[in-house]
Amino acid sequence: MSSRSVSLTSTFLLLAAGGAAACDNDDDYQDAGFYCADANGTVVDEDYCDDDDNNGSGVGALPFFIWYSSGYRSGYPVGYKLPPGGNKFAYNDTKARQSFGLPASGKIGNGTVKTSVVGKGGSARSSNKSSGG
Repeated sequence: MSSRSVSLTSTFLLLAAGGAAACDNDDDYQDAGFYCADANGTVVDEDYCDDDDNNGSGVGALPFFIWYSSGYRSGYPVGYKLPPGGNKFAYNDTKARQSFGLPASGKIGNGTVKTSVVGKGGSARSSNKSSGG
């Protein structure tokens, strides 16, 4: 009786381990490209997202954001409208920056690609976040 119990327990543990491994899908962690852009997703000079220089307050009342997506590649020029499907967070959101492995402050070069970040951003992933300006 005890050998049958051990056999069933071992089988259950192997099945459970296999199920957990299947749920640990690497698709949640993809590379993402980051850009400094306005609220409409138009790429602007990365100096506007550099909170160390206090330039990020915008031209007039325009707020600036750090946009990101696994679909963004490097090389989009200033003035380019980013492809749909990206998300954004305020350029000066320290916690959001750090959650993606970016520096907590300072300039982030347009086209920066970070490895294995999509899925790590938490609430910063919402494209409805605003900087309050």
